[in-house]
Amino acid sequence: MTPAPASMSNHPCSSAVPNCQPTATPIFQTATFVQDSASAFGQYDYSRTANPTREVLESTLAQLENGRFGFAFASGMAAIATVLRFVKPGQTIIAGDDLYGGTNRILIDIAEPMGIRVLFVDLTNTEEIRNSLDDTVQLVLIETPTNPLQRIVDIEQVCSIVHERISDCIVAVDNTMLSPYLQQPLTLGADIVIQSATKWLCGHGDVTAGALITNEELLAERIAFIQNAEGNALGPQDCFLLLRGMKTLGIRVDRQEANARAIAEFLDHHPAIRQVHYAGLPTHPGFEIQNRQARGAGAVVSFETHSRAVSESIVESLQLFSITVSFGSVHSTASLPCAMSHASIPKEIRDKRALPSDLIRLSVGIEDVNDLIADLSQAIQRAQSDQEPTIETSEIAQSWASKVIERDTLSSVVG
Repeated sequence: MTPAPASMSNHPCSSAVPNCQPTATPIFQTATFVQDSASAFGQYDYSRTANPTREVLESTLAQLENGRFGFAFASGMAAIATVLRFVKPGQTIIAGDDLYGGTNRILIDIAEPMGIRVLFVDLTNTEEIRNSLDDTVQLVLIETPTNPLQRIVDIEQVCSIVHERISDCIVAVDNTMLSPYLQQPLTLGADIVIQSATKWLCGHGDVTAGALITNEELLAERIAFIQNAEGNALGPQDCFLLLRGMKTLGIRVDRQEANARAIAEFLDHHPAIRQVHYAGLPTHPGFEIQNRQARGAGAVVSFETHSRAVSESIVESLQLFSITVSFGSVHSTASLPCAMSHASIPKEIRDKRALPSDLIRLSVGIEDVNDLIADLSQAIQRAQSDQEPTIETSEIAQSWASKVIERDTLSSVVG
């Protein structure tokens, strides 16, 4: 039978697609897959359940985290919501007391009203952890470095304490601040790793995505069931973009971390800055732990001034740093966490957790570090004097940054 044109145009010649091995993963932009039989499904049937493009991404995510099973979600919060499904009413979640605002919101406004007890604990304090553990604890949620204060949690130590007391308790580590390029929590005893792949994994600010990775088959089976049942998986187009972004992960993070270290040192020596939060500084209280459990400190730098008004003026005076939530993109950004990413946390809780209202969070990009430091220098001066910065100030900042880069380059060659 020769179909009419209307039928032919509606049934493309899929059999004409060659059996080839493309260097770039194809986008399988389809909701359904043709089956050979009406009584048995093939490997793929419906993209909510599985999709070839997503499968490539999920396998790559697992490999990056040194895990066996990877799952890609529509956002980092969708991934966290899936982890919370392991906890039943009457059970307890222990979470760090310095968390991303969205994580805090889902714990307080969604988990607690469902009858789940949530305890916010200083996870850098082993005694406080031990005192919080009881038989109702089903999930311990770690974020390290924490966002935005960069407190460092000893992942291996916490996992050991928790699993020794409650063998079947799940320890999940949000690894978003560093990415698997710098830190692999599964190798330190974690059961599940969480990623907001929107950040370093994507690296270009054009995909919203999340990920879960585990080595445990039973956990993987449950995650796959929840992902399929709730339909929160990442679509094939975004899977393709994320895969493309991940190809330059190492190059990007190396450059961004080098820039961040230079900026942290510049701020740490600036008389107008009260305190710098960056785990890559030797003066950071978690410096030794960070060096032991990770390959680097990442490219997020937070710092305090003496005034919310001054901090706001600095952020608004920056020219190369865009004002935006999120972090991890190739372009540098700046934000006031208390007014932006952590604004959903009630003020009384922020005050209790000592989250400073004048805190500025920088996500350092791949721009020339001399330009970034000069930009920070002029913004700080403008905030202090409310006058145009002089050329001399910028030149001093650039000279200082050049010395830092020269020193680091020499160290890398010698080392």
